[in-house]
Amino acid sequence: MAFGQVGGEGTYRFLDLTTSARSAALGGYQVALDDNDLDLVFHNPALLRDTMRNQLVLNYVDYFSDIKFGYASYAWHLNKIGTVAAGIHFIDYGKFIEAREDGTITGTFRAAEYALNIYWARQITPRLRGGINIKPIYSVLETYHSFGLAMDAGLILSGRDNQSTVALVAKNIGTQITTYYQDGNYEKLPFDLQFGFSKRLEHAPLRLMFTAHHLTNWNLTYNEVTSGTTTSSLTGTTSESSVSKVMRHLILGAELLPSKNFTIRVGYNHQRRKELSVESRPGMVGFSAGFGVRISKFNLSYGLASYHIAGASHHFSISTNLSQFLP
Repeated sequence: MAFGQVGGEGTYRFLDLTTSARSAALGGYQVALDDNDLDLVFHNPALLRDTMRNQLVLNYVDYFSDIKFGYASYAWHLNKIGTVAAGIHFIDYGKFIEAREDGTITGTFRAAEYALNIYWARQITPRLRGGINIKPIYSVLETYHSFGLAMDAGLILSGRDNQSTVALVAKNIGTQITTYYQDGNYEKLPFDLQFGFSKRLEHAPLRLMFTAHHLTNWNLTYNEVTSGTTTSSLTGTTSESSVSKVMRHLILGAELLPSKNFTIRVGYNHQRRKELSVESRPGMVGFSAGFGVRISKFNLSYGLASYHIAGASHHFSISTNLSQFLP
């Protein structure tokens, strides 16, 4: 048995995709970035708060090949319940040619997956907030269908200086309800335990952050067979330093804030670089960048994430608060 990425260890892997341009520009996701952005609630439900009421976000990504995915969400406030939000997350894998074993083409088929996100958050103490996200999931791959149910649970703690935050998130707790075919084996969901930190510098227009992911799985490299050495059935024996193994767990991000209406973002994902770069030509794989701009009543964001020398993904987001349009 050989494996090279954690991405092949479960079903409904589209749940791990970065939905917003801001998150993409910051390396993939940041779970401790608490600044009234409904898009970030997708990565940590505890980020949902009262000031997001009537906020609407729309995201679209023209991914590789014919794959497209997106996310839309809206938040509102309910008396005695608190702030709630709902969102829809989808991925369309495109059209495929259907053929028999002998190569005879019989038609075409499509494949897609969907998840409904239902968020709720509540202030536990003046500095601590908790939230959950319930996610019914539907997946259709040609004639194979599967239903599932997952939950995210998060906490976020604000610093006494109101400039720093720490967060803890458990993602994709759940199970398949029905398998893709009758009497099939139940596949596990892509569970992930994440810890994040964010800090706005006091005397500079800069925000620094990181997210540590896959905290329940220390070794994200190939099968380890001897001390300090990893082995791949495809590439032979290689070695990786302890520093690199730690860095595989970290997603680093930074935001430059020259004005309240314009933001520049950069990020780095070491795990992505180690998994997807070509050794002889790594290029900018693992790096990402983007910007955000506020025009009138709308916030527009763009993110560029480099996955491979063959190409990068382009992320587009728009958000607004509908309260601004009410008399």
